[in-house]
Amino acid sequence: MGVPYDAQLADKQARVEALLAPFLAGAAAAVWGEPVASVESGFRAKAKMVVGGTVDAPTLGILDEAKAGVDLRHCGVIAAPILDALPAMAAFIKTAQLTPYDVAARRGELKHVIITLGARDRLMLRFVTRTRDGLARVRRRLPELLAAVPRAHVVTVNLLPEHKAVLEGSDEHALTEARALPLRVGDVALAALPQSFVQTNSAVAGELYRQAAEWVDEVAPASVADLYCGVGGFALHAAGAPGAERTVVGVELSPDAVASAELARDARYEHDDDRARIQFVADDALEWARREDALPELVIVNPPRRGIGEPLATVLAERGPQTIVYSSCNPDTLARDLAAMPDYRVERARVVDMFPQTTHVEVLTLLRRV
Repeated sequence: MGVPYDAQLADKQARVEALLAPFLAGAAAAVWGEPVASVESGFRAKAKMVVGGTVDAPTLGILDEAKAGVDLRHCGVIAAPILDALPAMAAFIKTAQLTPYDVAARRGELKHVIITLGARDRLMLRFVTRTRDGLARVRRRLPELLAAVPRAHVVTVNLLPEHKAVLEGSDEHALTEARALPLRVGDVALAALPQSFVQTNSAVAGELYRQAAEWVDEVAPASVADLYCGVGGFALHAAGAPGAERTVVGVELSPDAVASAELARDARYEHDDDRARIQFVADDALEWARREDALPELVIVNPPRRGIGEPLATVLAERGPQTIVYSSCNPDTLARDLAAMPDYRVERARVVDMFPQTTHVEVLTLLRRV
């Protein structure tokens, strides 16, 4: 932070170009497109706030080295509608007497507050509590919360009784009639259930999906697999308009994400033929690929920071299609995965700056088997 944005973007471009240089199909000038820039502030559509301090003076932000709360209610990278809601969230913690969880002492109730921004500035508010008492306290005062945060569309409580360094547990309780947050990303209306991964920067994610769909259309495969598909952003952009013939399967481990993708598919496509040609399955990407007799004509992969890893890279190297679209949020693991797939070369690439003011960067690549 503090580095001029043009310099940030140039540094990211240079670093990614250097990492991928051994894997290019041709001259760098022919491979690299213009980087996709972001706005410099207010871009973050999801705030994962650790709750610290006291019940009368809670902090929303992070913990310092002593495990004390550091308040980030004025953080410049968070989208304005989320920032606007944070004072009311802090006041509600006091009103509902949700004692912040003391990590060092291992006592207290409220661990995290997670806020996601959706279409038309609607919000999903999630409270991560240790016990059902926290759930009861939020439920009891829900009308006050909805009055204080009029943009709240979905409110849930997630139970995480264990003392461990994770953001949330598996036990989610929806307190509002609405369970899914509508999203508009790129050219597709998406939806997100509470435990679904959504991209950090909605505007830049839209450009990412559009670029991937453009490359897919140029290749014109009859069948596509989207591995680590999340809520279906790549898959639904690649599927094309209603009435198209391309079949698409999205594979994602999270059942909430798969259900979210199916909600978006059903809202976008009215006819049964379209819904039948676009399928989403809750499965491990590696295990799904191993079981398939033949992989689709084009595979999209959008893995977490650890990358696809050697086992899946080996499956793709041995049985993969002619073309892969690889979206990576960690160029280091992308380079490692490319080294494990020596028959593929990077034919097209673009830096996509999903994370301004950080050293993190997304890169989208089109890989061709040589």
